[in-house]
Formats: sequence, C-alpha cells, structure tokens
Amino acid sequence: MRKTFRPRRSVLYVPASNAKALAKIASLDTDAVIFDLEDAVAPDAKDEAREALRDYFRANPASKAERIIRINALAGEWGAEDLLAARACKPDAILLPKVETPQDIVSVTEILEETDASENIRLWAMIETPRGILNADEIAELGLRSTGRLDCFVVGTNDIAKETGTGLSEGRSYLIPWLMQIILCAKAGRLDVIDGVYNNFADTAGFATECTQGSKMGFDGKTLIHPSQIDAANRAFQPDEAMLAEAESIVAAFALPENAGKGAIALNGKMVERLHLANAEKTLAKVQIKGDKA
Repeated sequence: MRKTFRPRRSVLYVPASNAKALAKIASLDTDAVIFDLEDAVAPDAKDEAREALRDYFRANPASKAERIIRINALAGEWGAEDLLAARACKPDAILLPKVETPQDIVSVTEILEETDASENIRLWAMIETPRGILNADEIAELGLRSTGRLDCFVVGTNDIAKETGTGLSEGRSYLIPWLMQIILCAKAGRLDVIDGVYNNFADTAGFATECTQGSKMGFDGKTLIHPSQIDAANRAFQPDEAMLAEAESIVAAFALPENAGKGAIALNGKMVERLHLANAEKTLAKVQIKGDKA
C-alpha cells in the first residue's frame, strides 16, 4: 500500500557520522533527507555512524521531512549490519545503492517481510551503473506490485559518469539519453525519480540551471549535497501558476456530478483522462504540503 503523497523537490544527503549536520536538519526546509551510511562515511567510521543514527532517531521520533537511510550494498562487508540498523530506526524508506536487477530489491523486501518490518518502510533504488540503466524497466515494474515496497529511483550521475567514462559537461549532453531512459522507466512503474547531485555547490547559477533542466526532463526533485541548495531546488520543482491553474480546472471538472464515473471528459477543447486527474491532484498536493510546512 502506497503512502500518502509527499513532495520530493529537495532531497539532502547528510552523512550519518556528521553530528553538526544531523543537529541542523530540523531547521531546514528540505522535503527529504538521506542519512548516508555509504559513500559519505569512511570505512573505519561505519560502526560509529550506525550508532549515531540510532541515537538520532531515538531522540527525534518525528520529522517534517521525509527520512531515508542509504545503506551499503547488502552483499558487502557492511550491508547486513546497515540494514538491521536502518530497520530499527524505522525511517520512511531505505535507499539501496547500485541496484542492477529486480532481485536486488526483492532480496531486501523479503528480509523486511521476514523480520515483520512495518510496511511503511519503503525502498528507494540508486540507479548508477550501466547494468542498472539497462535493467531499469524491469526494476521499475516492482513499483506496480501491490505487495512491493519500491517507491523511488535516485540517479547517481557521478557514478554513471565514472563507470562509463562520460564527461559531466555543462548541460550534461552526453548523459541525457540515459537520464531520459531512467525517467521513462520510473514513470512506467509509477515511481518518483530524483536527479543526481550538482557537485559545485558554490556555483549557484549553474545549480539553478541544472534544476530547471531536471524539472523539464521530468524529474520529481534533486539530490543535494549542501543546505544552501535547498531553496533553489524547491523553487525549480514547484509547479508554476499555469500548471496550478490547469490542475485546478481538471480537478474541478471531474468533481462535477455529470462527470462522476467517467474515464475521460472534454475540457477546454481537449480530451482529459483520469490519469490526468491523478497528475493534477499530485500537482496540487505539492502546493498544499508546501503551505502546511511553511
């Protein structure tokens, strides 16, 4: 069963081992936080990071931001302990790195089911390898299963560039075909999909440009490496006035008694289906939730 919609315009990575960063989270207007046990934590600090995360969640049982824990690969040295720690924290989701096949998701789902983990703990998948991109469609199909936990793809642009030898040029022209493929697969699986990070957080203009690009491509939000990037991401992935007006008209039209039960209606010279209604409701929910957080 899917959770109530939550916006994912801004998704901030926070190292689980960084006490100062953890302490600042409550004051930030980010939609979601990824507590990182993987790349951002040095090998000799993994145990300490898990304990810090447990302490943080015990001290902060609720949060205005969606909370996700990124673990190390389950087959690796730290993955099993990370998963146990993440399950105990009861986050909104667990983010799995370098997902390459549906079985990578299924294996974790089975562990969570076998240990009676709450169905509210969802799974997010990092798509960041050539094999992951090639299998993105099969992986995304898990999002259509009523018994599945998969909710979201997160794109790892740095890893994709590294593993393919592709340059992260201005405009990401060489990456765009693969990014669009990931987005298409995610949407087919009714998943959200979050854009990769922008490495130079001091380049505010470049970051804003990439956010605008990502929004137009169909990403639902962007992963961030610094709190200074939150406001720009929230603005870029927020619906504009024209989108809001159209969404309101679609919702109002389907609410009319004469349209009850109809799968498609005519509106302003266009044929509008119930899938458009679902998208319109999602658009309006972004604004409503933003207002609730303000």
